[in-house]
Amino acid sequence: MRADRLVATLLFMQTRGRVTAAEVAAELEVSVATARRDLEALSTAGIPVYPQAGRGGGWTLVGGARTDLSGLTAPEAQSLFLLLGPMATATPATRSTVRKLLHALPRSFRTDAEAAAGAMIVDPARWGERDQPAPDAVRELQRAVVRRRRVRFDYGRGDSRTRRTVDPWGLTDKDAVWYLIAGTERGQRTFRVDRMTDIEISDESAHRPADFDLDTAWSEVVEEVERHRSTLSATVLVPDHLLAVLRHQQGRHCVVEGPMPDGRTRVRITAPSPLMIAQQLAGWGAALEVTEPDSVRAELARLGTELVARHGT
Repeated sequence: MRADRLVATLLFMQTRGRVTAAEVAAELEVSVATARRDLEALSTAGIPVYPQAGRGGGWTLVGGARTDLSGLTAPEAQSLFLLLGPMATATPATRSTVRKLLHALPRSFRTDAEAAAGAMIVDPARWGERDQPAPDAVRELQRAVVRRRRVRFDYGRGDSRTRRTVDPWGLTDKDAVWYLIAGTERGQRTFRVDRMTDIEISDESAHRPADFDLDTAWSEVVEEVERHRSTLSATVLVPDHLLAVLRHQQGRHCVVEGPMPDGRTRVRITAPSPLMIAQQLAGWGAALEVTEPDSVRAELARLGTELVARHGT
């Protein structure tokens, strides 16, 4: 679990002061490349972990050797829990780890650190194939969530933009696209961060409901989106050795229904239209078989005919 590993790396550095990636790898029984990525993640998050080049170099934890989390400053504690928070939604064990670490902090730091831990989640289920870097605004919005400050921004596309003022409640990363869940005069709303411009963090205190839970709120958003997206389903037979690949590609749109006697598995693929299902499956060629509905089979046949006409000899 990466949350456990990052904290173990930090505590190991507190006892040593200076370490190499190879030493961390040996201590935690991971590869040197994994240890180096973890050290870089701690440093990037704002925790005082710095690389030292040259002979006898390595990675140094500024502030001296310590054996618990009480030596962290308030900003460093917030940085650590901003880094750990998205990982803590993965399993009950990682959630337990973060809770224990929060109690290891000085009491005066816990409120902000807890807010940081709950400020973001990463949704591993896919809505499509995207590869976009996190917008520069994400860190600024993170601070607004943790410090509970109201946010003003222009929102929309092209010339159709409106000025909004919201209470930021949490951020979610899905397919490398960031979303802000916030309170507005009309209740809870969700905003795509890449459609927000001229962001201004005000000095006004933001209200956040005492019973607000980011995981629950995001689940409700996803369910609503899925209801609009998944209006049609197709039954597909997929070879067992390709099942994991198809499930990764389709995410929540792929539901396993059961094994077949011929070494294939029956799944249900959902999308708004027959054409969209056909477009997603056409690249698999004859590896997959759509048994129903006829509308999706017809779209696949039409796409195949078009491809042969365009590229056949």
